[in-house]
Amino acid sequence: MSKNSFYTPYKGPAGGWGALQSTTKHWLKSDNAVRNVFTMLKTNQPNGFDCPGCAWGEKHDPAKIRFCENGAKAVNWEATSRRVDADFFKQHSVSWLNTQSDYFLEYQGRLTEPMRYNAQTDHYEPISWEQAFAQIAESLKAQEDPNQVAFYTSGRASNEAAFLYQLFARAYGTNNFPDCSNMCHEASGYALISSLGIGKGSVEIDDFERADAVFVFGQNPGTNHPRMLETLREVVSRGAQLLTFNTLRERGLERFQNPQNPIEMLTNGSKPTHTNYYCPKIGGDMAVVRGIVKVLIEMENAAQKEGKAIFDHEFIEQHTQGMDAYLAKVEQTSWDDILPQSGLSKEEIYHCAEVYANANSVICTWAMGITQHHHSVATIHEIVNLLALRGNIGKPGAGTCPVRGHSNVQGDRTMGINEAPSKAFLDSMEKHFGFPQPQDHGLNVVQTIQAMQAEKVKVFIALGGNFAAATPDTQATQEALKSCDLIVQISTKLNRSHLTIGDNALILPCFGRTDIDQQATGVQRVTVEDSFSMVHASGGVMEPLSPEQRSEPAIIAGMAQATLGDFPLNWEELAGDYSLIRQHIEAVIPGFKDFNQRIEHKGGFYLGNSARERNWATPGGKAIVHTHSLPESILPKKAQDLASDSTLVLQTLRSHDQYNTTIYGMDDRYRGIKGERQVLFINPADIKRLGYQEGDTVTLRSLWDDGVERKVSGFKLVPYSIPAGNIAAYYPETNPLVPLNSHGEFSYTPTSKSIAIELEPYQEPASKIASVAN
Repeated sequence: MSKNSFYTPYKGPAGGWGALQSTTKHWLKSDNAVRNVFTMLKTNQPNGFDCPGCAWGEKHDPAKIRFCENGAKAVNWEATSRRVDADFFKQHSVSWLNTQSDYFLEYQGRLTEPMRYNAQTDHYEPISWEQAFAQIAESLKAQEDPNQVAFYTSGRASNEAAFLYQLFARAYGTNNFPDCSNMCHEASGYALISSLGIGKGSVEIDDFERADAVFVFGQNPGTNHPRMLETLREVVSRGAQLLTFNTLRERGLERFQNPQNPIEMLTNGSKPTHTNYYCPKIGGDMAVVRGIVKVLIEMENAAQKEGKAIFDHEFIEQHTQGMDAYLAKVEQTSWDDILPQSGLSKEEIYHCAEVYANANSVICTWAMGITQHHHSVATIHEIVNLLALRGNIGKPGAGTCPVRGHSNVQGDRTMGINEAPSKAFLDSMEKHFGFPQPQDHGLNVVQTIQAMQAEKVKVFIALGGNFAAATPDTQATQEALKSCDLIVQISTKLNRSHLTIGDNALILPCFGRTDIDQQATGVQRVTVEDSFSMVHASGGVMEPLSPEQRSEPAIIAGMAQATLGDFPLNWEELAGDYSLIRQHIEAVIPGFKDFNQRIEHKGGFYLGNSARERNWATPGGKAIVHTHSLPESILPKKAQDLASDSTLVLQTLRSHDQYNTTIYGMDDRYRGIKGERQVLFINPADIKRLGYQEGDTVTLRSLWDDGVERKVSGFKLVPYSIPAGNIAAYYPETNPLVPLNSHGEFSYTPTSKSIAIELEPYQEPASKIASVAN
């Protein structure tokens, strides 16, 4: 029995009755229960809306319910009847709201009318849309340099909104596009473009039905993309191998009960979602793959003596460059380096290599457990190299599969939300719209924060998201935001970013995915792109709560019209008819021919993927095999110098009642946590070694050699199945521990999965002790 009253290890499978009970609870909490039954049934359906949650794709099957537990949470969270209006802001000052939890803020309901912050009263007050647009235009026109403005984007934005947004910013004169992808899959995009010529995964959903083996790296689909669970269990059920590599033991990667299978539900049965489960150390995945390739070289040498081969030499010769140098580096890498860093045994790595060698088609899929390290790009290059050895790119049942987070984060990139756009994209924009495009690379998330600190970015416009909570080094980020002259938030719900402001801030309430979007030419639909490059139409089914709410394209068009007039086109005309936006997308971006006609296809349409076709859009016209050394340490250099025997490596993660920074509740069912978020998952041996006991409360201190103290306090120790020396805790509570300058090599992705930490006994603040005593 656990000594923590809030912690009871979970015995059930992922999904099943637990998921149904949770879905029901959140459905009732929406204060809109009757209407939301209809709403949820329209999720991911041809005449409905795309789930506002994850970007996992699926096969078209209109007879099947297409939402998962966390999708239901997202829908009910958005489709609430609760309102945050002028009366709410009149009652609550910004200072008071800032003392409340993130859960409290979003639980208050939907934003329903535009608001302007009054620094003298410390309250948000109503403002008309015309006044809001005029204030934005005045501020943008007052800037000496367009690069003093940053245009942030959340992956929630539709293709139409994202394209219009990037057009507005580039017509204004900047490529400053900090984006949520900078904080999650930036390493994937860089690594895949630099090796295969395209920053997207090469597999389709059907490939999982053809794969002989699937290698799953660094992800927890049971919480982050639950619809993937059905895919994984089907892989196992048909006899294919599914190897999971994840630092923590996660229930969704162990077994799954399908809520839509009556027999399984009635018998309380479940099926496994893996054939082998490995727990490498945090950041040890590159060493695991290096070890697998080292074994494959041994197997290849042995096969050659018998006139056989393990490697696909025809693929290597015709489609790759740099393989010899890479294999030489692997052979030079010692097991004495591989095994300690990986956390796996030699026997385990040999088994992984045997599975890979015996499979004719292999998919490698990964998420943020891979992408948020200093050596993330090198790790993804290593995965690509593994696939290339046996030609597992560009054939059925094989390829790369980065699993994206928010529902259209991949589409935003396709639409041009990119601080470093390609020359081809800018040339296409210039040819179609007839004005010179800004050529200098803009700012990503980390660079934007640094520019705010240096007072080089003075206006910050956010198309969705919760920048203040999602970003690293929370205190530094929030102070940077407060230095801006104007902050504009286009949002559905209240969050921390609306309260992290200087003297001037605007809240512009927008439609969500579930809302009916009525414009001048009638009800509109938008489109999104999933992780498999499938583009789907999405149309809301609920009447908006307020006539003052507007669509994202309408808000962007309003800002652009007020700022630029009719340059380079009539923005309000586009806002009235999204088919016109799609015509411009078709003209600028390859793959969108007949866009307006193709969105009528049930299940959407496929954009295509050059790597899947073995058409390598690289300088040499071949897949580039990159060669890296294993990192000397998982920790960045500025943390290594301060580390000691008591140093632990922290990874941040989500709870099961959470999506990105949105907190739906205080439980984490699959990890056995109830009613608590300030917990630290830790190996029982580390609890004993460091002189603590289960349930003790500690302070986490981040190690980084810059003279800044980064601490969070009040975290309770929970014994968990995690490698010794590794710990895990929820974000955004632990984001203050991630130094702003600790980011990936070749990318600026924060190292949120490899933070050097020292634990200290927690001491109650004197003020709290005095309060209790009184």
